Amino acid sequence: MKPIWIVDDDASIRFVLEKALAREHLPTRSFTQPREVLDALAEAGEPGPAALVSDIRMPGGSGLQLLEQLRARLPGLPVIIITAYSDLDSAVSAYQGGAFEYLPKPFDVPKAVELIRRAVQESQREEVAEQQLAATPEMLGQAGAMQDVFRAIGRLSQSAVTVLITGESGTGKELVARALHKHSPVAGGPFVAINTAAIPKDLLESELFGHERGAFTGAQAQRRGRFEQAEGGTLFLDEIGDMPFDLQTRLLRVLSDGQFYRVGGHAPVKAHVRVIAATHQNLEQRVKDGSFREDLLHRLNVIRLRLPALRERSEDVPMLTRHFLQRSAAQLAVAPKRISDAALARLTRFAFPGNVRQLENICHWLTVMAPAQVISEQDLPPEVLPAGEAPPDARAAPETQAGNSQGWESALEREAGQLLASGRSDVWDLLTRRFESRLITTALQATQGRRMEAAQRLGIGRNTITRKIQELGLDAPSEE
Repeated sequence: MKPIWIVDDDASIRFVLEKALAREHLPTRSFTQPREVLDALAEAGEPGPAALVSDIRMPGGSGLQLLEQLRARLPGLPVIIITAYSDLDSAVSAYQGGAFEYLPKPFDVPKAVELIRRAVQESQREEVAEQQLAATPEMLGQAGAMQDVFRAIGRLSQSAVTVLITGESGTGKELVARALHKHSPVAGGPFVAINTAAIPKDLLESELFGHERGAFTGAQAQRRGRFEQAEGGTLFLDEIGDMPFDLQTRLLRVLSDGQFYRVGGHAPVKAHVRVIAATHQNLEQRVKDGSFREDLLHRLNVIRLRLPALRERSEDVPMLTRHFLQRSAAQLAVAPKRISDAALARLTRFAFPGNVRQLENICHWLTVMAPAQVISEQDLPPEVLPAGEAPPDARAAPETQAGNSQGWESALEREAGQLLASGRSDVWDLLTRRFESRLITTALQATQGRRMEAAQRLGIGRNTITRKIQELGLDAPSEE
């Protein structure tokens, strides 16, 4: 087992901690100043500590400076700061620097030992998590549904057959497409992705098939489309269900004949490309609605892979959370944050309407916004908490909440977060209409339907309230 390193210029503190930890069968190694710690880390074959306990003020340097240097070298190392100078600035600096905990002197020895034991356990969990992440760099998932996806990718590794990936928005369809490409006979070729829903209809044809010089206004030179760019590799057509109907015909011809024409071109171009398509929509229903070609569906639906929603694989949430926290910390060049069991349990119970993408965004938000190095339940964003429930430290007695405006503002934040995570593009208009409707209806109830008085009490003009009532379709009584 790795030892616990103790850094303190006070010999009595070192002695007390060494003896207390020895009784718990926890090995220790002691230092009198930060420089000795850094020298020990530089030694060849030095395994490093399981956790480190450091004073703040020492003759040879500052414990906070040591904390900063350790964060750069060993970002997952739990560091406990102890000091006799229990002032606010020291506490804030310790937590901002990424300390596991801040312990003012004099401290209770059994409590200090228990804190160190928790730090060691956290270090061991982080080490296991890092090993798991290193062993699964592409995709993560222990749930049975994800194991089925992994097995399908393995079975398809010897084939370049067309694949249709289905699943809700945010489930990771492009990630699966990239894995299919990487483990396929065309892995040496390019992987080219295009979101057919994100490109205007007038430009999509040129994006896919390219164009000849002079084919349309602004076409000053010949341009290779995505099919040509993906030659010898894979073309990933995301959100295929939103492709315009007339372009579906052209795509069907490419899949059938293996060739296409650039916009404005007369010479056929051969396409040696594997096609992988993805959609969050029900293509069979779109066929019934007349918005998707049935023959194209049959061409794309050679092999279908369905990705489960995150709520169907909740057992993967802890692994994914730690993975995204590690990745966010690396992207932001900060120490990775740890998450408490209570916060992790709350995340696991959340439905995640935005699926894995929403969890990734939440982890990025927590990396930036969570105040401490260990994420607690109250640090979670509003959308994770059930409607009407405030974070534990924000709960107040009913009489206090009645006069607190944060209640409805938090509810608004949660509602907006859930709508945004679901992929809607009309969130502003939807919430604004609901807000204005409730506000005007309440004002009219308070004034027994008198619009002039309601407008005055709301601070708006009579013409404005009349227009809003009409726009919102409110069944408001007219004034006599």
